[in-house]
Amino acid sequence: MTNKTLRIEGMTCAACSRAVERVTRKLEGVTEANVNLATEKLNITFDEDKLTLGDIKAAIEKAGYKAHTDEVSKTLGIEGMTCAACAKAVERVTRKLEGVSVSNVNLATEKLMITFDSSLVGMSDIKKAIAKAGYKVVEEEKVVDSDRDEKEEERKELFRRFVFAVIFTVPLLYISMSHMIGLKLPVIFDPVENPLNFALIQLVLTTPVVWAGRKFYTMGFGTLFRGSPNMDSLIAIGTSAAFLYGLYAIVQIYSGDVSYAHQLYFEAAATIITLISLGKYLEGVTKGKTSEAIKKLMGLAPKTALVIREGKEVVINIDEVEVGDIIIVKPGEKMPVDGEVIEGNTSVDESMLTGESIPVEKTIGDPIIGASINKNGTIKYRATRVGKDTALAQIIKLVEEAQGSKAPIAKMADVISGYFVPIVIALAILSALAWYFFGGESTVFALTIFVSVLVIACPCALGLATPTAIMVGTGKGAEYGVLIKSGEALETTHKIQTIVFDKTGTITEGKPKVTDLVVINGITEQDLLQLAASAEKGSEHPLGEAIVNEAEEQGLEFKKLDTFKAIPGHGIEVNIEDKHLLLGNKKLMVESNISLENLEETSHRLAEEGKTPMYIAMDNKLVGIIAVADTVKENSKKTIDRLHEMGIEVVMITGDNKRTAEAIAKKVGIDRVFAEVLPEDKANEVKKLQTEGKKVAMVGDGINDAPAL
Repeated sequence: MTNKTLRIEGMTCAACSRAVERVTRKLEGVTEANVNLATEKLNITFDEDKLTLGDIKAAIEKAGYKAHTDEVSKTLGIEGMTCAACAKAVERVTRKLEGVSVSNVNLATEKLMITFDSSLVGMSDIKKAIAKAGYKVVEEEKVVDSDRDEKEEERKELFRRFVFAVIFTVPLLYISMSHMIGLKLPVIFDPVENPLNFALIQLVLTTPVVWAGRKFYTMGFGTLFRGSPNMDSLIAIGTSAAFLYGLYAIVQIYSGDVSYAHQLYFEAAATIITLISLGKYLEGVTKGKTSEAIKKLMGLAPKTALVIREGKEVVINIDEVEVGDIIIVKPGEKMPVDGEVIEGNTSVDESMLTGESIPVEKTIGDPIIGASINKNGTIKYRATRVGKDTALAQIIKLVEEAQGSKAPIAKMADVISGYFVPIVIALAILSALAWYFFGGESTVFALTIFVSVLVIACPCALGLATPTAIMVGTGKGAEYGVLIKSGEALETTHKIQTIVFDKTGTITEGKPKVTDLVVINGITEQDLLQLAASAEKGSEHPLGEAIVNEAEEQGLEFKKLDTFKAIPGHGIEVNIEDKHLLLGNKKLMVESNISLENLEETSHRLAEEGKTPMYIAMDNKLVGIIAVADTVKENSKKTIDRLHEMGIEVVMITGDNKRTAEAIAKKVGIDRVFAEVLPEDKANEVKKLQTEGKKVAMVGDGINDAPAL
């Protein structure tokens, strides 16, 4: 008998719970079925020989409810994988386990994304299955900074082995090949004069190279004996056969048959190990670059938080912050976790999440996003989401899921690699047997054929050409400011039908600039800018900074302030040379009883154009508006026009408001706009376009775009 607990969705009353109990108790093999309506769970005992979990789920769904098992998704680091066949082996052994619904290995990041029913299979079972296949599991939580150091050391070790192998392989190639291309060899190593010395020096030079490549043998033969040969198996068999045949040839030469001096394969074994070592090093370098996005994301959050515990301010590690903790954040500091403001006013730079350069005003009751930057006021806020529940943690998870998913071409490559090695070994054996039995050749000739097929079929192209091509392609792209994240992206670029652009920092500059100066009541544009810039000189608000920068560019002098007062969420109030100035938003003017009717229409037009109007009043009379906006990049319109000429659909996606987004889109000629979209939704919008059957590219500049990318 087996006992399981299922979560039931759709129950609203006791009648619902009875209905679930009734349909499950009717099933043959069920001895007990009890529903807890409060927890919305069904506890069921049944005979697995007569009934499966799938049958129980089907019966519950037929009754109009949904049953969910205790499914868990985990990302696990896997040590010991060297090629696609290894990844295939890990996927195969884990998919065989009962309760595992999804198992995808990302060879580039060396991680397994697995979804399983924890009531049917445990982590220990998964680890055992992977260990039995010859690999080691490292749980995600343990793979953070130490992982980076280990990978770097691994790359250095691969490079050292390659250099070590080259030192012996170059003279070996000269000695073994020189007589074929007319180069002179010392008489002591001449294959005609001293065939034994000629063979022995090659053995001496090959042995250190074989030692340098010992990992290929331990991994290759290990997987071969477990029944799941990989690329390393092919290298191990091919080079071992060549090396052992060389030893056999030396024995024959020593016995007097000097013809074997021309049938040595030492240089083939050494060259293959050297080239594959280079390939593995280049592959390691390429892999190191794939996880940079996640490393940058992880580096955004602060390490500590200032919280109030038992009435005292205490600095604690960010991991110790709990839901409900009161956190204090001073100007310039990062928000440790997500929460809600309970005291104070400030403006917060949320560009890491929304991508928008203009900070958001925060007051009591407003939400706070972890890792955003507090600009100009001390606040207290209550933690609402910590650890893996924060917005930043969710973005990291989305990026990892994007990396863990497989392109169709990658799945095809997995299938091919699963058959490649066994087919090559079979072909080598068949070729040798065919020459021996049907070609009437000697055992030595048949062995030569066997070695030749294995050596020629050694996956130099898979081990060396692919990472080299990716490095050259991504390197060339970087020269032109294009970051290519993977080989698949490089391969599928020519099929693109739709390009999705982020707005801020991609189509626009990402920095607010003064765009318009509107004056009334007898003041000049220069005087208006000078007064506003003098007032904002002490402000840290980006809109104020934009005004100050414009005044500096025009070479205007700043007037001395007599008084300065910041009004959070509204603007500023200052006195300059006996003039009383108010500078800020519409709210500030309305609350100060200043009439806006002369500029109401102008303000509305500027807002329609995606600009932020800032009102300036002098001595209780409106004197003008300064409009600030994120300006469009010089080449944006040209780029979009060129894409349209190529027949590519262009879409803009942004976290900004609809009015601003549509104004920018109109300027550059984009027809389709998704506005007010958060990072997790950006990824969903891209997926929607893909479901329309389109090949979609995403162009973004910020970490907020990472999930969609």
